Amino acid sequence: MSEAMKRAYEHSEKWLKGLKTARVNAVASEAQLRLAFAGPLPQTGCAAPEVVDYIADNAKDGLLGSAGGRFFAWVIGGGVPSALAADWLVSTWDQNAAVYASSPASAVIEEVAGEWIKELLDLPKGASFAFTTGCQMAHMTALASARHAVLAKYGWSIEDDGLWGAPQIKIFTSGNRHGSVERAARYLGLGRKCFHPVATDELGRMLPEALEREMADYDGPAIVALNAADLNVGACDPFAELIPIAKQKDAWVHCDGAFGLFARASRKKKHLVAGIELADSWVTDGHKWLNVPFDCGIAIVNDPKAHRAAMTLAVDYVASSQSARDQMDWNPEWSRRARGVPVYAALKEMGRNGVEDMIDRCCTFCLEIVQGIGAIDGAEIVSVPTLNQGMVRFTRNGNSDEQNDTYTLEIMEAINASGEAFFSDTIWHGRRAMRVSVVNWRTTKKDVQKTIAIITKVLTA
Repeated sequence: MSEAMKRAYEHSEKWLKGLKTARVNAVASEAQLRLAFAGPLPQTGCAAPEVVDYIADNAKDGLLGSAGGRFFAWVIGGGVPSALAADWLVSTWDQNAAVYASSPASAVIEEVAGEWIKELLDLPKGASFAFTTGCQMAHMTALASARHAVLAKYGWSIEDDGLWGAPQIKIFTSGNRHGSVERAARYLGLGRKCFHPVATDELGRMLPEALEREMADYDGPAIVALNAADLNVGACDPFAELIPIAKQKDAWVHCDGAFGLFARASRKKKHLVAGIELADSWVTDGHKWLNVPFDCGIAIVNDPKAHRAAMTLAVDYVASSQSARDQMDWNPEWSRRARGVPVYAALKEMGRNGVEDMIDRCCTFCLEIVQGIGAIDGAEIVSVPTLNQGMVRFTRNGNSDEQNDTYTLEIMEAINASGEAFFSDTIWHGRRAMRVSVVNWRTTKKDVQKTIAIITKVLTA
C-alpha cells in the first residue's frame, strides 16, 4: 500500500510541476489510448505499484492540462493546494458521508463549510445547503425543493402523490439557460414543455417587462429560473428588477450561478449580481471558481423545510442524528464522498481576501487576453469581458461570414494544436467565435503574455 501511494504521489508531483511548461492539449489519439488500456480482463493480477505506474505512464499523453494556467476553454478550475491534498485525504479515509453516524468528522466539516460558503457569498444565514456532484445535481436538488414548495401551495404533496394529476408547473426562463437546467427539469418529470420562454436583450439578459407580460395571465404553480453569468459573455440577469415581479405572482425564483455566483465574493464585481440574494434557491460549482478538485456542486435553498421534504429519507437501520447534520436529509445521494472537506480546506487556505483576489485576478487576465487578441491583425473582439468570460473572432479580408466562421475554427484548432494554450468555440448571434474563459488560480501574467504571443504567431503564419 505505501509503495503504491508513493508512486501515485511521485506521478502527481511530476504532473503538477509540469503544468507550467507542458503542452495544454492532449496528444495521444483515441487509437493509442485504446491500444494501451483495452484488452481482455486479466486472468491474474499484478502488484499495486505496477498498476499505478502503468495507468500514469499510459494516460499522461491523453490528458488535458486543464488544471494549468493556460486552459481557457470550458469553465474549469484547478485545485488549490490544500483542497487537492484534502481530496486525497477524503479518498484515503474512504468514508460514506451520508449521515453523521457513518462519518462524524465529515458531517461537522461539511456543516461548517456550507455555513462559510453562505457567508462568503452573502446569502441568507438561515438557508439550507447541499454538496452535490456538480451543478447538474445541484439544479435537481434545488428544483426538487421548488417543485415541493409550489405544489404544496395548491394542496398537492409531490412526495406522497407523485406527478400524476398534479397541477402543471411552468418554468419561466430565457433561451440563454444552461442545458443542465433543462435536464434537471426532465429528471424531475416536468418535461421540456414546462419551459416558458421570456425575451432577452442583446446580451441574453431577461427583460423585466417581458417577464411581467408573460406572467400576467398565469395563475398556476410557477418557477422563474434566472442566470448569473452565461458561458459566453458572462451576462447576468437584472435580479433586483426580475425577482420582485416573480414574487408578485408567488413564484419560486431559482438562480443558476455555476461560476457567476462567486461575483458576490468580490467587491469590484458584486454589483453584477445585485439583488440575487432575494431568490429562493441558488446553485454554484466549487470545482469552478473556488478551484477545488472535481467533483463539487453546491445547492443553497432559502426554504429548508421544502429542501428537506424533497430530499430526506429515514430507515430503521440508519441512525439519524438528533443534533448534528445528516447530509442524506439534503442530498439526492445515499452513498457519497465527503466533498465538503476540500471546500473547507480551500476556504481555510485562501480566506475571504484570497478568494476575492483570485476572482479579481481572473477577471483582469480575461480582459487582458481579449484585448490583447483584439489588437492582433486578423482578430476582432466579439464581446469585452465584464466578468471572466469574453469572445473573439478571426477574419480575413474578402471572406464571407460563413468563411470567417470556418477560419475562426481553423485558427482556434491551430492554437490548441500548438500546446501553448487551449480554447473552445461557440455560436453567438449566429456566428462562430472563440471563447476566453479564465477561472484558474494558476493563471499568471506570464500565461497571458504567452497566450497572446502564440495567437500572434499562428495568425502571422
